[in-house]
Amino acid sequence: MTVARAPVLPLSTEIPMKQPHIHLTDVQGLGQLLVDATLGVTGIVESMHHTVLGLPRPVGKGRSQPPSGVHGVVYTGLRGSSAGIYGLVRRVTRGVGRALDGTVEYLHPERDPANSSNARTVAVSILNGVLGDHMQAHRNPLTLGMTWRKDGRALQVTRSALARAFPRASGKILIMLHGHCMNELQWTRNGHNHGEVLSAANGYTPLYLRYNTGLHISENGRALADVLEQLLIEWPSAVQEVCIVGYSMGGVVARSAFHYGEKAHHAWVEKVDKLLFVGTPQHGSMVEQAGNLIDKALEVSPYSHALSRLGKIRSAGTTDLRHGNVIDEDWAGQDRFAHLRDRRQLTPLPANVHCYAIAAMIAQEPGEVWSQLVGDGLVPVKSALGKHRDAKRALHLLPEHQRVFYGMNHLDLLGSKAVCAQLQSWMAQ
Repeated sequence: MTVARAPVLPLSTEIPMKQPHIHLTDVQGLGQLLVDATLGVTGIVESMHHTVLGLPRPVGKGRSQPPSGVHGVVYTGLRGSSAGIYGLVRRVTRGVGRALDGTVEYLHPERDPANSSNARTVAVSILNGVLGDHMQAHRNPLTLGMTWRKDGRALQVTRSALARAFPRASGKILIMLHGHCMNELQWTRNGHNHGEVLSAANGYTPLYLRYNTGLHISENGRALADVLEQLLIEWPSAVQEVCIVGYSMGGVVARSAFHYGEKAHHAWVEKVDKLLFVGTPQHGSMVEQAGNLIDKALEVSPYSHALSRLGKIRSAGTTDLRHGNVIDEDWAGQDRFAHLRDRRQLTPLPANVHCYAIAAMIAQEPGEVWSQLVGDGLVPVKSALGKHRDAKRALHLLPEHQRVFYGMNHLDLLGSKAVCAQLQSWMAQ
């Protein structure tokens, strides 16, 4: 393992329009989330109110029965009145939400505005990463679909549309998969874009995916397998080779896509020559693992139990990162917020594909135990390299197909020219 004041312009000068940060769909989508948040907080406050009125023990379960005597009369009266108040809050909140939805829908807003600012795109991506499953279930207009993108715009996957978008389309395609709470525009960092450099150096046509990172990894993996198959059918030139670069969550989504692509006997699976992981939490992220422990701690006392609901707004995609779920069977039938051991199915790397992995450490040099655990601040080194104490779960990457970078955090991996050079070296093999 290798280790002032704006100038006055003449009237004839054309002033470019500033890209808007807020669109009508944003008003509707954020309004829905605000309604959901208000209802959720109301439920938490009501639960805490009832817990306090029940006067439970500091640790353990609260009272299953209300207190008796005078205290019981007071408790029943207060609980009844509070229920009416909280019910009123819920009814008013839902009414406001319906009115807002109706008003915005009447104006026929654009669902995927092409003139969105980078700031808006980042904000929507974060919302989807945190709440994407909830947003999809409630048909929130800010929910992201899975789309191929070029210069921030969605591509139509037809032969004619792709030929217009890529007039010099190569038979070699480079697929770039972004990480959790991100979008394809964030591949560009500090003026550097791995996809642009790698494609130019190796004769590939780069293609960037945008997807809802709040969905289960297996949902995105299955969808990716399908859109890759459609892409290869419609690609304007004969596809010779596909290379996939997955950053962070994107790497696990790629593994999931291989699983479902092989099950469906997709043709694209046979075209992939190289799969490169960059900071991918193959065996989970310590941030989500810590979040799970906090959930458990809040449930110890009935007084804090209601607050545990706040932590449980995390999306399915987020909780999948606790252990690195790849397929449906890794999470189906389980309480994803429960403190459970790793129950993943054995999902090896795809056969006949050259796989490589890059990890990072915040520490400046190896040898420090804590640095191995902390890794790049989000992903431990062993997780990024696919190593596991259980040999059956380890991904068994070749030593020469692994590289650790020191003095680098998770986001640094995106803008590092040294990382890019290593990827380039592997792609050229």
